[in-house]
Formats: sequence, C-alpha cells, structure tokens
Amino acid sequence: MEATVLSETKDSICYLTLNRPEKFNALNLQLVLSLISALQKVESDSKVRVVILKGAGKAWCAGGDLDELLELTQGSAADRRHYLTKFKAMIDAVRGISKPIIAAVQGVCIGGGNELNIACDLTIASEKAKFGQAGPRVGSVPAFGVPQNLQILVGEKRSREIAYLCRLYSAREAASMGWINKVVAHEELEKEAENWAREIIDKSPTAIALAKKMHNIYHDTLSSSAEMGVEMLTFFWGTEEAREGMVAFKEKRKPIFRP
Repeated sequence: MEATVLSETKDSICYLTLNRPEKFNALNLQLVLSLISALQKVESDSKVRVVILKGAGKAWCAGGDLDELLELTQGSAADRRHYLTKFKAMIDAVRGISKPIIAAVQGVCIGGGNELNIACDLTIASEKAKFGQAGPRVGSVPAFGVPQNLQILVGEKRSREIAYLCRLYSAREAASMGWINKVVAHEELEKEAENWAREIIDKSPTAIALAKKMHNIYHDTLSSSAEMGVEMLTFFWGTEEAREGMVAFKEKRKPIFRP
C-alpha cells in the first residue's frame, strides 16, 4: 500500500505531502495517523527547522473521506469517537510541534482540510486554490479549528458565514480576509513557500519555538471545546440527518433535511 504521507528533508526543510491524489487527499484514518507519525518524527529531527505541508495532485485536501465517514455513520459510537479523537490529535500535533509549518495550498482546501490549514502556522496559496467549509451541506459541522480559531483570523461574522453557507472562496478572497498569508502564481507556489521557510531558518530556532508556543494560547484555551466537538459529532454522525447529507452529496443531489 502506498504511503498516505510522503516525507523528504532537504536544506533544513521537511516537505510533507498528503498523498491520496485519487481522493483529493481526503482525510481517512490512515492519512490522519500517518501525518501524526510524520510530525512526531519531524519534532525529534534536529536537522529540520521548518515544515512545508503540500498536497499531491490537483487538491491540497478535500476534507474527510466521505466513503469512510459513511461507514462510520453505520458503525458504532466507539468507531466514530476513535476517528474524531485521532483527528483532533492530528490538529494538536500540527499546533504542538515546535517547528513552524507552512501550508503550500495548490488546489481545493475544504472542510477538515481547511481546519488542517488553519492549524498550520502560515499559508501560501496558489491563485488556483479554493477555500471553504462543507459541514452543514453534507451532514456534519466543523469542530476542530473553525469555531475556535477562524473567527480570530477573519472575524466572527465572516466565520459564521463560512461555516453556515458552505461557499467556496478564491485564494485572493481568503487573503483579503486574513484567512491565509499570501497568494502567488501557481508555478511560483513551492518557491515562495521555500523563501518563507528560509527566512524562518535564518532566525533563532528557540525564539521561533517560543513564539509558536505563545501564539497557541487561544488554541490551548479552547481545546475543551474541540473535545466537546468529538462527543457532539460522535452523536451527530450516528443520525439519519447526517447520513442523508453524506449520501446526497455522494449521489450529487440536494439533501432532504428534516428537523
């Protein structure tokens, strides 16, 4: 089985690549666990100063793997809780390692993929990138970054708009809101991410690690709300309403939601 996360280190930069291009790098449990493992290795590697997180193929990350999520809607609460607990652990690992992570986003960055993006320290995006949430459209809800952190980036009203309406936003729209850092021409994406990484490498590694730790204060304070999100989604994904949203999306039809 091909690795779901590829890793390469060069000149103090570790390039981690989400590697499920046929699924638009959707987050199944295997990818989630692989990314946690890769980040743990990065943290213990003294040669690595910065991480650049990429996506293979046309997408950066299309969110949760719908096929796996549909199986979870029919499985046990314990199975759903296990997946969600590991998803939260992935977000915490991105936030928790002492080395900055730059998301280099070249395509769609949606749902849980966008929550992964929000957890990264910096985001450079191709002009072809698209950002958004999909939860209420597909019988789910963001719980691991949007309610806690996106509103700090874009403001509460915008964050609610993004979470409730499930629209897609261009990279330039996202940059204008403060959602991401910079937009570049598609062919310049990796070069620009590397330029930012090298600027960080020139700085004191201890100072950078401390700055990252201190910037995590809101994330750390609001961790309990994400833990609550695990339990709420464990319940919600077991309902007919959630299943209808996922099935309808897969069948490319409008869902019929009943209160």
